[in-house]
Amino acid sequence: PRVCVVGSGPAGFYTAQHILKHHNGAQVDIYEKLPVPFGLVRFGVAPDHPEVKNVINAFTQTARLERCAYYGNITVGRDVTVAELRQAYHAVVLSYGAEDNRVLGIPGENLSGVYSARAFVGWYNGLPENRDLKPDLSCETALIVGHGNVALDIARILLSPLSLLRKTDITDCSLAALACSKVKRVWLVGRRGPLQVAFTIKELREMINLPGARPVLNPADFTGLENAIKDAPRPRKRLTELMIKTALEKPGEKTVEVQAAATQAVAPREWGLKFQRSPQEVLPTADGRRVRGVRMALTHLEGSGDSAKAVPTGDVEELECGLVLSSIGYRSLPLDPSVPFNTQRGIIPNSSGRVEGVPGLYCSGWVKRGPTGVIITTMNDSFDTAQSVLEDLQVGVLDVSASREGFGAVGSILRSRGVHPVSFSDWEKIDAAEVARGKAAGKPREKIVDPQEMLQLIGH
Repeated sequence: PRVCVVGSGPAGFYTAQHILKHHNGAQVDIYEKLPVPFGLVRFGVAPDHPEVKNVINAFTQTARLERCAYYGNITVGRDVTVAELRQAYHAVVLSYGAEDNRVLGIPGENLSGVYSARAFVGWYNGLPENRDLKPDLSCETALIVGHGNVALDIARILLSPLSLLRKTDITDCSLAALACSKVKRVWLVGRRGPLQVAFTIKELREMINLPGARPVLNPADFTGLENAIKDAPRPRKRLTELMIKTALEKPGEKTVEVQAAATQAVAPREWGLKFQRSPQEVLPTADGRRVRGVRMALTHLEGSGDSAKAVPTGDVEELECGLVLSSIGYRSLPLDPSVPFNTQRGIIPNSSGRVEGVPGLYCSGWVKRGPTGVIITTMNDSFDTAQSVLEDLQVGVLDVSASREGFGAVGSILRSRGVHPVSFSDWEKIDAAEVARGKAAGKPREKIVDPQEMLQLIGH
């Protein structure tokens, strides 16, 4: 059987890995829009979290298997259609993730100085489409809308000492911009309360311990929460306890005056969590061009736990800031008119990864279940889809007696359209060049951010 996987992020690679491991004859071809593989492991994981990127080693082993092939620099839906792939393969798995972001949908969102978290993360991680972002970091206060791990990642990158960032694979141009940054205060704002934050304890602890930055949490936000979390699940309980402890902790026992003088002298960077505030409008400067602040509706919660809804109270509050980053989630887009898509939920309608109404078509990862969860969640989800493919091969839902040409057929379609795929050994040349450039700068790698430069390097 010939199987095609669209997308080379964790969902694509885990799907391929599982099929190859549990079927001795399957041939799996992975197609990727960019010349370089690994999706959000390369372009989403924070540069100061190198250990999370170790899964790349396992993905590389998969890609080097004889029965696996990688074809980069191919946009499915443009260079080759899903219908053409379905004719060439016994099964097609869509694992192309979420390449857009949810919008706030409020006035002023398009002012200069307002960015999506997705674009900002793409910028410091070297995602080609965000390489020219040039975010304006000339203000002292930044506001991040959202209480998830991505919001904490961005706050940490904005406030980290340069000495820490210099040792990572953060891009050269974003490092230069951060070196000139005036940002010294970051507020993370969420519609709901402390019991609904979406970040995890590891990321919060890292933020609390960040050198040269102090947390500013309002003790009043945490009143009475000890009782509320008595029966909460252990991760939620520990996370809330850490926030309470941080909010109530007294800075050293010096007198207030000495403390104030010391604080003024070093002017440390600071960050804080603001709760029960829903952005209503991004406020413009006098010339109407740039952001000068955000007006927020104060909310109260109806219901409790994860299902609590934030309802505006009628009161508003304005917060001054010169940089707004909206971190309220990623969003998948439809790939091809022939593939069913639920625009409301931003997913391909499916059951255990089998696309509804289209036999032989499958999906895995964020485009299957929505943009939530960490790499391990995506791994399990992809194994589940791969299992569906294996079952369908076993019971004959997928007719393997009809031979399919796989890349043989697709390759000639691509040639006729003047499209040149990038192989995995091509990627390994790009990889070696990045690592060599990094070594010269004392970093693990210096990412190449221009696809044209990547293609020149491999002689395309």
